[in-house]
Amino acid sequence: MKLYIHRVAVFSRPLTLFIAENNVDAEIVDVDVFAGECQQDAFAKLNRSKQIPVLDDDGFILTECSAILKYLADKVDSPTYPKDLKKRARVNEAMDWVNTGFYREYGYHLVYPQILPNHKRQTDEANRLTVESGRDNAKAWFEILDSHWLGAGNRYLCGNDVTIADYFASGPITAGELIGVRFDDFPNLARWVETMKSLPSWEPVHAPFNEFKAMLSDQTFVTLN
Repeated sequence: MKLYIHRVAVFSRPLTLFIAENNVDAEIVDVDVFAGECQQDAFAKLNRSKQIPVLDDDGFILTECSAILKYLADKVDSPTYPKDLKKRARVNEAMDWVNTGFYREYGYHLVYPQILPNHKRQTDEANRLTVESGRDNAKAWFEILDSHWLGAGNRYLCGNDVTIADYFASGPITAGELIGVRFDDFPNLARWVETMKSLPSWEPVHAPFNEFKAMLSDQTFVTLN
């Protein structure tokens, strides 16, 4: 089984973290996204969308982080993806919630236009307005994340047990650290982030991400604060 990823990418890190924490037997294949490896014909044969991550399980090709996490959890019979119908539905709900409205504003409108050239708008003014709108709208989503998903004393997104929803969300939520986002205004979220970072595999998995973050540390960005 091979997993094609980029070690800094938002939706690759949750997979490498899950694999490391759950001792999944998978070969990690690094794809040089910045060099355009995803756009080459060889990779396009794996994924017509020309994006990572991609899982190749003996010829069974699967794309999209959420789908791959669910597949891997079922494959190794991990309790992080509950068998109980309602508990599983709640995990699916949390993953969809993170991946839609929340990350549209936070990732694509606040984070990406500031650090990724292919996500910058055509003019500086358009980029500024996009980022400011993303910041303002993301705050509302963070309030829901803090008070609803992680409120009422929940240790994790779906209760007191870690699930693949937590692995999945760890990538998008910490992506904001690249532009200096802090979670001080969201105490439940800040606690959850520290809980995820306490996982034994967190630091080795995130070493490339932290290196990339350090490269951006001398720049000034618009953040949530």
